[in-house]
Amino acid sequence: MISPVLLNIALHGMDEAAGVRYKKLGSDAALVAHDSPVLVVYADDLLALCHSRAQAEQVKARLAAWLAPRGLVFNQDKTRVVHLDEGVDFLGFNIRRFRGKLLTKPSKAALRRIRERLSAETRALRGANADVVIARLNPIIRGWAAYYRIGVSKQAFSSLDAHVWRLVYKWARHSHPDKSKRWVIARCFGEFNKSRRDKWVFGDRDSGRYLRRLAWTPIVRHRMVPGTASVDDPALADYWAARRRRRKPLLGTAVLRLLQAQDGCCPLCGTLLLHADHEPQSPHEWEQWFKAVRHAVRKHAVAADTGHGTPDEPAALRLVHTHCRRRHS
Repeated sequence: MISPVLLNIALHGMDEAAGVRYKKLGSDAALVAHDSPVLVVYADDLLALCHSRAQAEQVKARLAAWLAPRGLVFNQDKTRVVHLDEGVDFLGFNIRRFRGKLLTKPSKAALRRIRERLSAETRALRGANADVVIARLNPIIRGWAAYYRIGVSKQAFSSLDAHVWRLVYKWARHSHPDKSKRWVIARCFGEFNKSRRDKWVFGDRDSGRYLRRLAWTPIVRHRMVPGTASVDDPALADYWAARRRRRKPLLGTAVLRLLQAQDGCCPLCGTLLLHADHEPQSPHEWEQWFKAVRHAVRKHAVAADTGHGTPDEPAALRLVHTHCRRRHS
């Protein structure tokens, strides 16, 4: 995370150099002026949205002149001026206007990468048991779905679910070469997720664990950030804290309900149970976040506890830090 932050600091002021103009809406809020270009920057990736090709060429020239004294230049192989109807790939999304409507979808390159990753992981797991396959693939699936859930991704999710099903079916047939198709399907597929009426979910009969589907991840549209609001502005700390509270963590229903009831805090010490000051910014970061949460719960860094209760208030399930429970027991 430090590299994008440092680069954003080094490139501070780029929007002003590109000619971006804002219309103030009070002391803290602002909107981009109607005829102004819009600049989107993440680390060394940059996207400028302009009203005409002439304006785009002007922005490109102004930015080239601004970058030159800093020893930076555009990568000409990756720098293009295209019409929005043709579309452009940015941060794994394809941004394109279809019949007058702007849509952001997972890019073809991103879909190709995740298919290749899942295929390679599944091939490498030949010889392992179903529980290992599920433990390896679930964070990848959940991480990718969490990153792309803000776009028009339902079709992509369904396509990837079909790809994953074919992969695990081949894995199951390879793992049980002497068994019939009917036996393999009965052994490895079923209605493992009781909240979904789907008998084709891949799972492990012994542990009850199952492989998640990307299509189970709900689409959550990105809430636009007003004008010049920055997460690094101390004056807007309350705004960003409230914004994060509105976003539901992608956790199990039972854990999420307890976290919401406890305001995300341990009732014994009052500090946060799961730390996430900034939402993950890539599929890989989401994958690592899900692995960390799973590791914390399985290793009991966060544990369920019933408390002691009183005659008037019977004990209820709650989430606490394990070290807090040991200290208070």
